[in-house]
Amino acid sequence: MQIFPIPIEKEITLGDDLSELIVNAANLEDGDILVVAQKIISKQEGRLVKLSTLKPSLLAEGISSQYNKDPRIIELILSESKRIVRMKNGLIIVETNHGFICANAGIDESNVVNGFATLLPLNSDKSAKLIRSQIFNKTGKKIAVIISDTFGRPFRMGQTNCAIGVSGLNPILDYSGTVDSFDRILRVTAIAIADELSAAAELVMEKTKKCPVSLIRNYSYNFEENSVDELIRPENEDLFK
Repeated sequence: MQIFPIPIEKEITLGDDLSELIVNAANLEDGDILVVAQKIISKQEGRLVKLSTLKPSLLAEGISSQYNKDPRIIELILSESKRIVRMKNGLIIVETNHGFICANAGIDESNVVNGFATLLPLNSDKSAKLIRSQIFNKTGKKIAVIISDTFGRPFRMGQTNCAIGVSGLNPILDYSGTVDSFDRILRVTAIAIADELSAAAELVMEKTKKCPVSLIRNYSYNFEENSVDELIRPENEDLFK
């Protein structure tokens, strides 16, 4: 397996043709997987908010005073969340409207003009599918696309890239029913390959290199149209909710 960085120097703005920028920057082959950073999807789709236009609620003001955070950011977090999971030591962990558990509902002020913040895409599966279909129409190449973002993890220090949208591959590789090297039947082993590919891709994308896309080649997978929702554990199976 190989992973190639795909630098894009252009500052992405609303309505830019991401597929065209990617095609011009990469020599794509059938079976390639593109991992695209959420930030450029959000910028291209207009999920960019000018903080001066926001009027924080009383709840946002109250949380802000306790956590030393901009009340306008708190207001965005509340509006993008189903519920607050935990608030402690200046951290606000929420369940987003998409069902992701993450800090600050994925709202981010990095790599954007001062005074603005980005929100997560409304539907990253749809975003991935659009890029995939546009690339096929332009090149005839059959690829898969993963939209990734950086999340923290319970019980583990540090952060890692995770999939928040997929198109063209099943995000989970289920080994249930197969046998291991000692001929024992595997019953519950399911690997979150979309997350693993996202994490591997981040090693060449980094955060400060203007490389919001990476290309993964020679990883074997089946072409399928699935959803990132398959990575979200159902509430009745979640021991920590």
